[in-house]
Amino acid sequence: MAAQYITDVHDVASSIPRGRVTTYGSIASFLTLGSARMVGWAMNKCLPGEEVPAHRVLNRKGELSGRNAFSTPTLMQERLEAEGVSVTDNKVDNFAELFWNPTELLE
Repeated sequence: MAAQYITDVHDVASSIPRGRVTTYGSIASFLTLGSARMVGWAMNKCLPGEEVPAHRVLNRKGELSGRNAFSTPTLMQERLEAEGVSVTDNKVDNFAELFWNPTELLE
């Protein structure tokens, strides 16, 4: 069961379009997991070589709260900026405009 939940989280994260972001809570709601922390735990299980864009998953305020899980604390920001996402003080600028809702997968 746990492996399926991690796979489901990674599948949703892999669907986030380049240059867009979502939140741990949005993924949790979409998958009916009940907790944004569960999504954070699953994102922390991304293995090297997996192409899960964990850098596109933020906290509800648009902050790069998962940045310390990356190999360097600036890598999350660097990856976002490489996609054209502006970040100031560890927070995505224009967060509301760049927000991607996982329910778009159902459309």
